[in-house]
Amino acid sequence: MIDANFDAEKIRSEFPMLVAGDKEAKPLAFLDSTATTQKPACVIDAMDDFYRKHYSSVKRGVYRLSARTTEAFEATRKNVAKFINAKTEDEIVFTRGTTESINLVAWSYGRKFFEAGDEILISGLEHHANIVSWQLVAEMKGAKIKVIPVLDNGDLDLNAIPTLLNARTKMVAVTHVSNAVGTVNPVAEIIKTVRAAAPQAKVLIDAAQSSSHIKIDVQKLDCDFLAFSGHKMYGPTGVGVLYGKYSVLDSMPPWHGGGEMIKNVTFEKTTFADVPARFEAGTPMIAEVIGLGKAIEWINAVGIENIRKHEEEITQYALEQLTQIPQVKVLGNPKERGALISITLDGIAVSDAAMILDEENVAVRSGHHCAQPVMDRFGVDATLRLSFGAYTLKSDIDRFMAGIKRVLRLFG
Repeated sequence: MIDANFDAEKIRSEFPMLVAGDKEAKPLAFLDSTATTQKPACVIDAMDDFYRKHYSSVKRGVYRLSARTTEAFEATRKNVAKFINAKTEDEIVFTRGTTESINLVAWSYGRKFFEAGDEILISGLEHHANIVSWQLVAEMKGAKIKVIPVLDNGDLDLNAIPTLLNARTKMVAVTHVSNAVGTVNPVAEIIKTVRAAAPQAKVLIDAAQSSSHIKIDVQKLDCDFLAFSGHKMYGPTGVGVLYGKYSVLDSMPPWHGGGEMIKNVTFEKTTFADVPARFEAGTPMIAEVIGLGKAIEWINAVGIENIRKHEEEITQYALEQLTQIPQVKVLGNPKERGALISITLDGIAVSDAAMILDEENVAVRSGHHCAQPVMDRFGVDATLRLSFGAYTLKSDIDRFMAGIKRVLRLFG
């Protein structure tokens, strides 16, 4: 049950974009939270406060403004560590987003440790960021990529995983929640399988679509790496997180060079800083990190379990409405679904449907969602995706359904 204090209408009122939309003739129904979430006022205010009242760089000055900013910046690192139950804040690296986090691992760990003939295991549900990054380093090192197949309902074929693992497996990189189907992968079970069958392999979890929906405990999961983005969890764009076990991060070389990631520089040789500074070259995204910290505080205050329960109710309500329309086909029927649904419409281009919905001020995503192999697996070019957040109301779904019925009248 959702906590009695959880009030989606009240939560919605904390989001300036949604409040502003409510004043229009057609209120905004924002159903694209998988792509990016709207931002609560507390996040916007925290970043504005930084720029107006204590703007300065971090770690580079003894003056009070810099000390205050550094304190706020590092407080976010501690908050992130607590949010995912890392052992220490030194296991938290700030990046520009999930994509950069995965690339960091691929180009640092992969460049150092992969050898010709090694294998990288990914799944058939991956976002391009968790495919292309590994393809690039595999080509450079002569490694091979294997893929966990996807069943017709959208779940991974878990029985196939042990057959794909062997002594040459160096990395297993799997999404927690599919951004195209909505499948919630049993990552804890997958990690246990990897530990038993290929103990030498490292495991990376792409948590871009789970960090704001599902409680994550990296110590219980026993993953080596976990990556997520601020903008998908009610925080700003341009900031993300890479969690890594300290011993693993400490074995990895830097992948960017510059200021702050060094211990000593001469023209002959450079020695590098300890983790995590080794991976944070240059002036960081200070305002964005502060905004991320405030977003995590907001999620904690609302309760991630409450958010998940609310989204489950909204998702079920939407599925019930959609399955009543014969022309609508839902992509996949996984055992556990995240806060998104992808559909196709018989004989109607999803891009046309998205434009008609936009006329009704209903925001949805159409396309391949940076997951073209998923589209290929299900024999479609693109889908119409509606996705939800803490602020989504059943009335938003009603608005969407009214828009779909208009689409069917116009194109059916």
